[in-house]
Amino acid sequence: MVKKMNKKNWHQYFMEITEKVSEKATCNRKHVGAIIIKDKRILATGFNGSIAGGLDCDESYHMMDGGHCVRTVHAELNAIVQCAKYGISCDGASMYINTFPCWSCFKTIVNAGIKKIYYKDDYEAHMRGNVQAVAIELGIELEQL
Repeated sequence: MVKKMNKKNWHQYFMEITEKVSEKATCNRKHVGAIIIKDKRILATGFNGSIAGGLDCDESYHMMDGGHCVRTVHAELNAIVQCAKYGISCDGASMYINTFPCWSCFKTIVNAGIKKIYYKDDYEAHMRGNVQAVAIELGIELEQL
């Protein structure tokens, strides 16, 4: 008799990859990972880290502004930049993030043409309502997994 395996659904699969990507983060204040998906294929990954060629927070220091380290490039932006750098369109794609996107990242995600955002953990609860309201207004799917 062949035993049927408990197969992960696509959301579980992609969120696990997002968690793995977050392990590369170089700011020890928060490890965030993001992946851009289209047609069940990974287009790009991103983690929060320093400007290309710059020192990481973990190697140097945190550049704090308003309680946030601004030395790092956010994971969502790094994934979108990878698409731009290599000429990959993310129009109509989905993004998986292990953390709710900040307002700046949300605006960039939307402007990149990404239509669905899946996240695991809450972050910046004070901005969540604004992000959710604009997502509804623009027809962007925003779902916590």
